[in-house]
Amino acid sequence: MSIDRYRRGARRPAWLDRLSQVFGGEPQDREQLVALLRDAKQRALLDPDALSMIEGVLQVSELRVRDIMIPRARMVVVQRDDSLDRVLPVAIESAHSRFPVIGDDKAEVVGILLAKDILPFCAQMQERRAFNIRDLLRSAVFVPESKRLNVLLKEFRSSRNHMAIVVDEYGNAAGVVTIEDVLEQIVGEIEDEHDYDEGAPIFKRGAREFTAKARTTIEEFNEYFGSDFSHDEFDTMGGLVVNAFGHLPKRNERVEIGGFRFTVMRSDSRRVHLLSVHPLSPTERQERTVDGALA
Repeated sequence: MSIDRYRRGARRPAWLDRLSQVFGGEPQDREQLVALLRDAKQRALLDPDALSMIEGVLQVSELRVRDIMIPRARMVVVQRDDSLDRVLPVAIESAHSRFPVIGDDKAEVVGILLAKDILPFCAQMQERRAFNIRDLLRSAVFVPESKRLNVLLKEFRSSRNHMAIVVDEYGNAAGVVTIEDVLEQIVGEIEDEHDYDEGAPIFKRGAREFTAKARTTIEEFNEYFGSDFSHDEFDTMGGLVVNAFGHLPKRNERVEIGGFRFTVMRSDSRRVHLLSVHPLSPTERQERTVDGALA
């Protein structure tokens, strides 16, 4: 809700009244409100997490679906004529609970398949033979790229849907957005049961594959890998990687720095959250190709 709406008689939140009393004035626009809140944090009236969430709420009203959606090229989908043997590996590898079902290509989404709906077909061979995605399809919700996130969140809550297909001006699927994507703009990254241990900044997935939280300090990273990244300019690996890109990267963008290939696994409109780390072998260092930026 904007400051102008407060002036037109809408109910003001109590916390804004209290802050106005403490600082001796009422903010005249959003910028002044944010400055007031940041000043409150400096005075220990707000903790950093609370400030981050309030700023996220203010930002949600300005962002549109296109700003946070997973683009069509990166959607994890199944086809409406896929057999169970083709669907199961997709469900297991992605660990998602919902999948857009496409027709001839990703631009044509014909419905949504819930992972829980395929479980009964995994029990007996006779039921496996009877599997038909068309019988399990649930209606897809379609939203335009221009829809504001606060409006979408309200619709998600009222309809109890968790996923929407984003369409462009021609009605073709442009991407997908979930309620989790919207909430993460407010509260930050939401880790679920498929994420690794909260206490581990770096997790080994394979012989030369690792996952690292963007907030992993450069000192922690150097100690784990025996690397020598400087921490004079940046404290975290997220800061180092974003600086190497020269822009805020999106998911699946990659960059090579100091003998490592970093791939963004999770990010939003404000920060990078999760990185895939691949230490380059001597051969890879010699044959590496440019993808994003060189170290």
